[in-house]
Amino acid sequence: MVFPMIPGPLPLRRAAVLAVHAAAFAASLLGSFLLRFDGALDPFLMRQIASAMPVFIVTKLAVFFALRQHTGWWRYASFSDLQSLFKATLIAAAATAVACFALDFRTLPRSIFPLDAIMTIALLGGARFGLRYLRESFLHHGPPEAGVLRTLVVGTGTVAEGLLRDVRRGAVRTIDIVGVIDLDPRHKGSLINGYAVAGGLADLARVAQETGAKQVIIALDGGSKDAVRRVIDTCNAIDLSHRVLPATDDLVHGSVTISHLREVSLQDILGRSPVRLDSEQLERLFTSNTVLVTGAGGSIGSELCRQVARFGPSQIIMLEQAENPLFHLERELRASHPDIDLEAVVADIGDYQRLEQVCLHFRPRVVLHAAAHKHVPLMEKNPWEAIKNNILGTHNLIRAAQAAAVDVVVLISTDKAVNPTSVMGATKRVSEMLMQSLSATSQTRLTAVRFGNVLGSNGSVIPIFKEQIAAGGPVTVTHPEMKRYFMTIPEASQLVLQAATFAEGGDVFVLDMGEPVLIVDVARDLIRLSGLEPDRDIKIEFSGIRPGEKLFEELSTAGEGTAPTPHARIFRFSQQPPDDKVVLEAIRLLESCAATNQPPSHIRATLFAILDALERNASIAELAAAARDRTLTPSKPRTAVT
Repeated sequence: MVFPMIPGPLPLRRAAVLAVHAAAFAASLLGSFLLRFDGALDPFLMRQIASAMPVFIVTKLAVFFALRQHTGWWRYASFSDLQSLFKATLIAAAATAVACFALDFRTLPRSIFPLDAIMTIALLGGARFGLRYLRESFLHHGPPEAGVLRTLVVGTGTVAEGLLRDVRRGAVRTIDIVGVIDLDPRHKGSLINGYAVAGGLADLARVAQETGAKQVIIALDGGSKDAVRRVIDTCNAIDLSHRVLPATDDLVHGSVTISHLREVSLQDILGRSPVRLDSEQLERLFTSNTVLVTGAGGSIGSELCRQVARFGPSQIIMLEQAENPLFHLERELRASHPDIDLEAVVADIGDYQRLEQVCLHFRPRVVLHAAAHKHVPLMEKNPWEAIKNNILGTHNLIRAAQAAAVDVVVLISTDKAVNPTSVMGATKRVSEMLMQSLSATSQTRLTAVRFGNVLGSNGSVIPIFKEQIAAGGPVTVTHPEMKRYFMTIPEASQLVLQAATFAEGGDVFVLDMGEPVLIVDVARDLIRLSGLEPDRDIKIEFSGIRPGEKLFEELSTAGEGTAPTPHARIFRFSQQPPDDKVVLEAIRLLESCAATNQPPSHIRATLFAILDALERNASIAELAAAARDRTLTPSKPRTAVT
């Protein structure tokens, strides 16, 4: 087996391994004679040893080489390796005996052959397991690395034993096991793979406190789903995080889709490889420049700040209305990027004077506009707030950026803006049209990026589903046929940065997001990735489509032409925008609509009336008439696309 302490190229290591085996064979023959003759070796016996030594070494090396005993890793020596060594030694002993008698070594004591075999097993087996013991003892007793979590393992069966063995041999480096919990408290005090069983499930809280454990790994064998549920409930009761290691039979039969212990990977949900973007272009735009990010405390805004920081800007202006997330983001970035000038600005994009003051003071080259209200059901009940933040706030930002001669403004939009059925989608579509219509006469390049659903963002389905799974279910899905496009937070943020490098003004960029994914499949995957079974351990319930929602989203509106960009998986949509005077009048009408203190249904109806008029390039008079008529007699809300 390969001796891992020997460095160098593989042929050199193999030669060294053979030399180690030859030395062991020589030592075992000498030891056999010493044992047979009680340590008294006269000149005659020494001559016998010298003449027989080459035969023993060459024959045993040939047998061990033929049986591949020179391959493998000593540091991972196991019981099966010992069996293989025992078999090879017996065959080598028989072959050596035949060779010696064929070469007329008739005076050689016959007892030497079994003694030599015993000595060979003792020397090579001891060396292999001794090396493994030293290595594992060093790994186990050494100080834990930074970021390694103190962990309790629940279970003492095959699955738990395999995990403990992997941790001991260094295959799992992210956890420091501080104890084992068995569901049967009678096993307290026993050892499994060198780890002590600290008690039963009732002792979990006490043991976690005594050991300083930060998480629990549930490693129970198959057929114990109820037990897994009990352990999860106990962990939730004491606010201790937990992960589930799938049982061996679940992995073999495919009922669980992960192969080893890990957190739920958003890559598993995405169903495609994340898109990687062009770093060279990004460096040219962002390096040594000032960048303003609105909505910096949100999921997308904060990730935009992190991604921009990678390219070494001279200054990042983080603008956010909510002070708490802004405070934490500033602390994070100051720790990770101490060389970048960071400015945390508390401001509301509804306040034009404040936005203009910020833009004129800092003079950013690039503005990334992530501030928005995005929750569909909430905005159905609060349409004025969606209009104020998503439309009027965008208008304020564009005006302030133009006053400060900003180079490019990137508006973050959504696939819900395509043929919208929700207030949120409609406000985003009007914002796109505002950006496109003003772009024709703007020195500042105005562009937009449409996202699909962002995995893991605040309020998205992933954290909601994970919370429901942790609570024991049910997981609620709106409709069995609802589909969405998905992207990761880093992917979405990089798309915004890349769009800034492509922006010509008036364009809308969309990422090739592959095929849409059924939401119910996302729920099932998350349940399985948690080590549980959908509809057996965790129920899935359908709650019905909420106001403003569609069964599936689209990526382009009617009449939008598609053009390629320098990046193969980013597309540019272009469309003749409405006249800028008409769009500005639409914004004035929306603002005055709210000032009349109308109910949400009238505001919503006015919004969609104005959007419909803009989509068909209506005149100002037609726009006003549509808004007036729809306000007086609200039409039926748009329904979900099926």
